[in-house]
Amino acid sequence: MKLFTIALTLLLTFTSSTMSAQSYDTEVINAELYSGTIKRTGKLDYKRTLNLSFKSSGYLASLNIDEGELFKEGDLLAALDTTELVEDKSSRYAQLTQAKREVKRISRLMSEKMASERDMDVALLDVATKRAAYQVSFYNLEKAQILAPFEGVVLTRSTELGEMQSPGQQVLKIAKLEWIVKVDLTGQEVSQVKLNQQVSVSLSHMTLVKGVISKIPATANATSNLFTIEVLLPNIKTARGMIAGQLANVNINFESEAFVYRLPIAALVAVDDEGKAIVVAKSQGTDFKQHSFDVFQLDNDYVYLMAKRNDSPLQIITRGWQNYSMGGN
Repeated sequence: MKLFTIALTLLLTFTSSTMSAQSYDTEVINAELYSGTIKRTGKLDYKRTLNLSFKSSGYLASLNIDEGELFKEGDLLAALDTTELVEDKSSRYAQLTQAKREVKRISRLMSEKMASERDMDVALLDVATKRAAYQVSFYNLEKAQILAPFEGVVLTRSTELGEMQSPGQQVLKIAKLEWIVKVDLTGQEVSQVKLNQQVSVSLSHMTLVKGVISKIPATANATSNLFTIEVLLPNIKTARGMIAGQLANVNINFESEAFVYRLPIAALVAVDDEGKAIVVAKSQGTDFKQHSFDVFQLDNDYVYLMAKRNDSPLQIITRGWQNYSMGGN
C-alpha cells in the first residue's frame, strides 16, 4: 500500500509537470489596418508673436502697457512725441499748396501765350513730388503711435519713457492669445498624422481639451532629425494659468493604409539578425513552429508584423511559447 501511494504521487507529479510544460495560450490574429495612438509630451507656446517698433525716430512720450499685461485689438500701446513730425507735416502741406498755386499761375500764363507746355510739365511734376512728400510725412505721423493689431499679451518691454527711439528699434514684443503645443515626431509618426486632425491635449491646470493639428513641417530639424508639428488649441482664449514652455501631454489617434498582424508583445520570441520578428504560429493544417516576419512597428504593448489585405489569419501562441517548446515541439 505504501509503495502504491509513492507510485501514485510520482505519477501525479509527472503529469502535473507535463501539463505545466504544455501550458500556453493561443489566439487567431487577422490582418488589419495599422492604427494606434501616438503619445507625446510637447511644450505650450504662442501661435504668433510680433515685435513692435516705430517707423520714425523720436522720444517715447506714452507707454500704456507693461510686461504680462493684456490688451484689446486697437488699444494704444505706445506713442512718440510728435512735435517735430507735426511741424514736418505742416511744412510739406504748405509746399504742396504752393506747388498747386504755381500750376494755376502757369495755366493762366499759357492762356496768354506767356508760358510753354514745358513750364506746365515742370509745375505738374513739382506738385506730384510735393504731394508724395506730404503723404510720407502724414504716414510718419500716423506711425508715431503703436496700436494693438490683435488681442494679446505683452511678452517683453524693451524701452522706457523719454528714451530716444530709432526706426525699427523694438519697443514691445507681443503675442496673440492663440495657443499651440509643439510636439516632436519621428519620420514614421509624422507620416501618420494630417492637417486639421483632432487630438487630445492634457494640461496640468485644466481638464482634457481638444486640439487640432495646424502645422506639419516639410523637413526635419537639422539637429534632432525630428519633425516639430503644431497643435492648435482653438477653444482656449485666456492667458490665465497658461505659460509658454509649460509641458502638455498630447494623444494622437491615427489609422494608416498599411495592413499588419497586431500581436501582444509577449508573443515575440526573438528578433533575428535581419531585424525580423520570430513568433510561434501555425496556419491551416500545420503544426506550431517558428516563423519570421518583417516588423512594421514595435511599442511597449504590441509588435506589428507586416501583412497584406488578403493574408490568411494566423494562430499565434501569445503566451507560454517557452512551454510549448519544452513539450518537445
